[in-house]
Amino acid sequence: MLGKSALTRASNSTSNNRIFVYEVEGLRQNEQTDKNSYPVRNSSTVLIQVPYSRMNNEMRRLTRLGAKIVSIRPLTESSTEN
Repeated sequence: MLGKSALTRASNSTSNNRIFVYEVEGLRQNEQTDKNSYPVRNSSTVLIQVPYSRMNNEMRRLTRLGAKIVSIRPLTESSTEN
């Protein structure tokens, strides 16, 4: 098994099921978002749900878009009921 590690986690790991909520402010149209086929609206804050496995990529993407991450918190069962 070339390239396979015996220490990798199973795909049903709890980290794969964790979702985090990014509170983001300052999303605005810029040279990066001009490449999109849709406009980005200016807003005070936006909540974005991100799976644990995509957190780093999403942080980089938001930074390129000119956004500021105000807070990051785990999405819990009680917060989805409200």
